[in-house]
Amino acid sequence: MSRPVQFNTNVKVVEMPEGYSGEGFFATSFDKVIGMARKNSIWPLPFATSCCGIEFMATMAAHYDLARFGSERIGFTPRQCDLLMVMGTIAKKMGPVLRQVYLQMAEPRWVIAVGACASSGGIFDTYSVLQGIDQVIPVDVYVPGCPPRPEAILDGVMRIQDLVGQESLRRRHSDRYKDLMNSYGIQ
Repeated sequence: MSRPVQFNTNVKVVEMPEGYSGEGFFATSFDKVIGMARKNSIWPLPFATSCCGIEFMATMAAHYDLARFGSERIGFTPRQCDLLMVMGTIAKKMGPVLRQVYLQMAEPRWVIAVGACASSGGIFDTYSVLQGIDQVIPVDVYVPGCPPRPEAILDGVMRIQDLVGQESLRRRHSDRYKDLMNSYGIQ
């Protein structure tokens, strides 16, 4: 007796950019092709210090499987990664270290603040805890929760993918982006 074939419905389908297609070819703009390639090959760098790091481990495990979204390769060196995922409580003494890790990443780079502590200091309103990592580095996406569920972390990664896919190649050279970096003291 044969069993029916089951298809995995959790597999993400790569969306083709807008363009003109004909028999045997597809034409679109260079920006859209680069955006699609970047969007589906993000290399995250986890900077986990607390319970949010445990939720990130669950996100990487088989049940949620972050690899479905093109983030299969987790890097632990900033020079090879393009997404900094800050998870957990960041002490003020760790602020310069976090900034140094951010500066060692090559452009283009994106940042996710995962959890209440990384976003706003969480329940730790004390002299020693940084009240949000956006005091030392720019943040692209905030993931709420204490700790956030793996589904929320996946949603944050998908929001980063949307930003990456729509970002112009010239955005990083714009005056607005340079002003943002200057406001953080980054050249």
